[in-house]
Amino acid sequence: MSILDAEGLYKTYGDKTLFDGISFTISEKERIGLIGVNGTGKSTLLNALGGVDSIEEGTIRHANAFRLAYLTQTPVFDAGVAPVDYLYSGSAPIMVTLRNYERALADLEDDPSDRARQENLMAQQQKMDAAGAWEAEAAARNILTRLGIHDFHTPVADLSGGQKKRVALARTLIQPADLLILDEPTNHLDNETIEWLEEALVQYPGALLIVTHDRYFLNRVTTKIFELDHGKLYIYDGNYEMFLEKKAEREEKESADEAKHRNRLRRELAWLRRGAKARSTKQKARVERVHEMQARKGPEAAQSVDIAIGSARLGKKVIETKRLTKGFDGRTLIRDLDLLVTPGECLGIIGGNGTGKTTLLNLLAGRLVPDEGTVAVGETVKIGYYTQEHVEMNEDLRVIDYIKEVAQVMNTADGQQVTAEQMLERFLFARPQQHTYIRKLSGGERKRLYLLRVLMQEPNVLFLDEPTNDLDTETLTVLEDYLLQFPGTIITVSHDRYFLDRTADHLIAFEGNGVIRRFEGNYSEYIAEKKSRSAENAADKKAKPAPAPAAQRKKKLSFKEQQEWNGIEDRIAVLEDQLDALKKAVAEAGSDAGKAQTLYAQQQDAEKELDQAMDRWTELSLKVEALENES
Repeated sequence: MSILDAEGLYKTYGDKTLFDGISFTISEKERIGLIGVNGTGKSTLLNALGGVDSIEEGTIRHANAFRLAYLTQTPVFDAGVAPVDYLYSGSAPIMVTLRNYERALADLEDDPSDRARQENLMAQQQKMDAAGAWEAEAAARNILTRLGIHDFHTPVADLSGGQKKRVALARTLIQPADLLILDEPTNHLDNETIEWLEEALVQYPGALLIVTHDRYFLNRVTTKIFELDHGKLYIYDGNYEMFLEKKAEREEKESADEAKHRNRLRRELAWLRRGAKARSTKQKARVERVHEMQARKGPEAAQSVDIAIGSARLGKKVIETKRLTKGFDGRTLIRDLDLLVTPGECLGIIGGNGTGKTTLLNLLAGRLVPDEGTVAVGETVKIGYYTQEHVEMNEDLRVIDYIKEVAQVMNTADGQQVTAEQMLERFLFARPQQHTYIRKLSGGERKRLYLLRVLMQEPNVLFLDEPTNDLDTETLTVLEDYLLQFPGTIITVSHDRYFLDRTADHLIAFEGNGVIRRFEGNYSEYIAEKKSRSAENAADKKAKPAPAPAAQRKKKLSFKEQQEWNGIEDRIAVLEDQLDALKKAVAEAGSDAGKAQTLYAQQQDAEKELDQAMDRWTELSLKVEALENES
């Protein structure tokens, strides 16, 4: 069943046509990936569907009760808004109930002795019971925990860029929606969190529309691909892998059709040039048909980024660290790290967010001073650093002038000189677009331009910090091909698993708690080895249970323990009944705050006593089980 219909959408940006009468439908529970080269209008289409942007022509229809949740590429937050209000925003009844409950809980944590706050929390708990919202609250808590969101007090606007994106992602996942739109959801997420998100989206009850550069993510989550290409929309059934096959078939057919068209035009022109003198209506129609054939546009030739860029000569010594140590705010991220980087090496750096990956890059680049240890850089090393941090660009500069600030020409690997204009063409910036102001570029186009600026320096050592963020899949493929041919050394921090598999032959893994180890292999091999180690450790624990201390070994229960064991299950049942009765009494106390407070205190005592009884039952049951096994 269709939940959204778009018909005849038309949209321009400057002299570029983004949508040229495109139409499509989105059905219930569909998983759609939207792809296309940066600047083709992917985010513009998402904004139009999300009501953030308008279209010039066409219609977008959906049911009146239709609900949409939208994660934009760069979320914007109101100044001073708290995470709890942002996360549970919206007018849906369950969101209102959750928002009021979380506020009351946070208020009581600030002052647990305040009676008014205690009463407010009890009132909100009753509303949670009435709305059946506890399951939704538990699901929301799981999402927040997996995304590493624990601070409900710091205003969202004061969080780091990565934290903001995670908060925004959590909000979209928590909100009930018929259609969930995600624009680059994997940015700022580590690999483990991305794998969790893949599993969560597979189970998501609504439909999905996703823009992402993560090709493994596309392959595992989507079942249909929308491709925006020169104003047209092409629709393919299947995941990303199937899309690549079907797109190749489409382009091959288009090329064959164009060849037939050109042959037909050639024959028609030859006939006219033979000088037929008839001036019949039929003859005139034939001339007009030839003109139409000449005016017809063939398929756009696929642009490629030919980047056989040269680099300065690199000696035998690249970078070496000895006992490198660095920490922040009393927390040591890197301790006593010895690292030798060799010529021609492709080294990937992986690990969770905040473990120190970018810190290591900055130490190697000389942007940070180590607390202890040394970093020795070879005399011939010329570093080109592509950073994930927001790069300040003078938006009043034209594209060509931004590149010429670095170099007018550069040398290729075969000794030729290439002008800045030619290099921009190779990076998919056509000559007319080179005179466009930077402020008119999309986010992905700016990243591509910045990447070219780094390469124009002709480095022999490349530092790449999350280079795949916001780049389209086509540019990524070309970048990977270039890196495979790069004659120097590459050190990459990335969470893009596909990118790492193609470009890194060694890894530095930040495994948490200060553990850093070198791994000889790519990312998929590392994950396989890590899972194998975990399985072996689990098997060892199961095969060799830790012996109990001698003092705890008993051949039988004492008389007191036996009596306690005989009656503990009945005692637990009584406590559970008492607790249920107290909860009901609290709910019935209504506006009698004094009575409710007394009953709530009794409820807390009963919960504590029940927990203690359950812990004791667990302890005794383990003893009984051990005795039964011995016998």
